[in-house]
Amino acid sequence: MSKLPFRIGQGYDCHALVEGRKLIIGGIDIPHHLGLLGHSDADVLLHAITDAILGAAALGDIGKHFPDTDAQFKGADSRTLLKEAARRVAATGYRIGNIDATIIAQKPKMAPHIAAMCANVAADLGVEVGQVNIKAKTNEKLGYLGREEGIAAEAVALLLATED
Repeated sequence: MSKLPFRIGQGYDCHALVEGRKLIIGGIDIPHHLGLLGHSDADVLLHAITDAILGAAALGDIGKHFPDTDAQFKGADSRTLLKEAARRVAATGYRIGNIDATIIAQKPKMAPHIAAMCANVAADLGVEVGQVNIKAKTNEKLGYLGREEGIAAEAVALLLATED
């Protein structure tokens, strides 16, 4: 089978909000009295984007490459994981076309941090900032996200075939 001209992947992640942890989203340390619980830094946005690019390349998901059962990933910086995932995707003969992602959080407000998040993701993926779009939504006070028990993120990635 010949290489497809483009591939699309979707990613999702969520983590519980707890006391005693930093709130890291998009590689940004966001001031808040709660942080996200996880084996790594629990960056829901970067985990969703990592899943999206790995999925688009048919490479599985973040847990396959960076399992939470592996001590070497305890407290890992999700920017490092995203860069490594991008390297693995590039090795398959594809490059990032664009990323579109959504953070779902009742609080804190994400808008003041979106530009910095886009810059981080673009830098980590080796693309222009214009190839990365990040939005933030509340859950209108519905469910665990609306009750401020957690934060979630969704992402879609477009990969384009590189020239052989």
